Amino acid sequence: MSASSAATKPDHRWLVLIVVSIAQLMVVLDATVVNIALPSAQVDLGFGNSERQWVVTAYALAFGSLLLLGGRIGDLIGRKRTFLISLVAFAAASALGGAAPDFGVLVLARALQGVAGALLAPAALATLVTTFQDPRDRGKAFGVFGTVAVGGGAVGLILGGVLTQYLSWRWCMYVNVVFAAAAFVGALVYMSEVKPAVRPRIDVIGALLAGAGLFSLVFGFAQAETDGWASATTIVSLAVGVVLLAAFVRAEQKVAQPLLPLRVVADRARGMAFAAVGIAGLAMFGLFLFLTYYLQQVKGFSPVTSGLAFLPMIACVMISSNTSNIITLPRFGPRIVITVGMVLGFVGLSYLSRINVHSSYAGSVLPALIVMGLAMGMVMAPSMNTATAGVQPRDSGVAAAMVSTMQQVGGSIGTAVMSTIAASVTASYISSHGHVRGLDAVAFTHGYSTVFLVSACTFAAGAVLAAALFPSKARLAAMRESVQSPAGAATSAPADTVLAAH
Repeated sequence: MSASSAATKPDHRWLVLIVVSIAQLMVVLDATVVNIALPSAQVDLGFGNSERQWVVTAYALAFGSLLLLGGRIGDLIGRKRTFLISLVAFAAASALGGAAPDFGVLVLARALQGVAGALLAPAALATLVTTFQDPRDRGKAFGVFGTVAVGGGAVGLILGGVLTQYLSWRWCMYVNVVFAAAAFVGALVYMSEVKPAVRPRIDVIGALLAGAGLFSLVFGFAQAETDGWASATTIVSLAVGVVLLAAFVRAEQKVAQPLLPLRVVADRARGMAFAAVGIAGLAMFGLFLFLTYYLQQVKGFSPVTSGLAFLPMIACVMISSNTSNIITLPRFGPRIVITVGMVLGFVGLSYLSRINVHSSYAGSVLPALIVMGLAMGMVMAPSMNTATAGVQPRDSGVAAAMVSTMQQVGGSIGTAVMSTIAASVTASYISSHGHVRGLDAVAFTHGYSTVFLVSACTFAAGAVLAAALFPSKARLAAMRESVQSPAGAATSAPADTVLAAH
């Protein structure tokens, strides 16, 4: 291509950012939008409390277990093609769920949504990685994407409340058709396909081991939430998951074209960034899930009002994500930025753990949400940026899939662990205080406050790990330079310089 033609080629990068952000929002909010709709769906379709969890778990199982394979498929057949196919599949599954005549069809639709999401999420993030290679523009793009990745869960609570209260729970599924259609048209017009020069084979053994291992882990944590940690199903599922994932790592060392090239996770900064995403996902589910319960069950907020209560947090995530990626990450590097974010997460959740039945939203909840919004913006967006910076173009899909996998697995672990803690603390409080008027609200609040304190401790552990294991900015720059080719050109994408720029 000549210089003149290159100069006249339209720059659609920011429109592509909008398109992939819509897709990411749809995937993330679908993990929470159904939570508020569940009671209405349960009444309408007539399924029991013991079955209710499968509406959520079916999505998590399919999504979490297939993410690595989905990322590699995008690398092999092209991101745009994968993106378009998965959007159509997600819309079709959502329409099926919205029209579900019974519980079985609804669960099937949720599982199909998870399969489509496992293709869509890595393709969206990998498109961002290859589209934005200028360090400053990349920082802006990841600031926006990080806002969506964190704030999407809260948006799901708001949207689920509005749709359920004013239309029907079925619209919590139908609304995805609108999101998917908008993203499909945008992708068709503005995204360009980059096909691999050589199309390698899919690592079938690796795909089976990774899929089965992640499925067993997510399933085991889901069972722990309902059956307890001592149940045979929980123990066997978790043990099988660990064994299969260990076998997966071993297999990836031997195969010529691995599903997950170990060079992607061997980089010290990138490996720690993956861990930071998982830690944040684990801790954050305690906030979204149990603060929603507290606002509705104890304070009497409506579904819409409880969703709107999270708006200040979303605003702070937007500010913090963009500031972190554009200003502080290039200046200070990931060790300082992400460590400070983890410390803020500890402070915010520690403050929230002081709530009681008489606490006000303005005095006890709002300050914690503001601090948590700032914290999550400083952790998630820079972690995503660091995890995908410098990765070779042919590996950008699987690197993006690892980010989504860590967020999903972290969230699954968080949901199971925090639910078990809340249930046991609440039951213990009731048994030790007898039956008196208003005790249930006090007991529930005691369980929630304990969960927030445990989540705060998770952030504290994350801060220690980030400070200890992330390389300094200078060390990271030296590590990046050491992987340059003999010709002097970096083997990684130009985005390699993002952490040492400015």
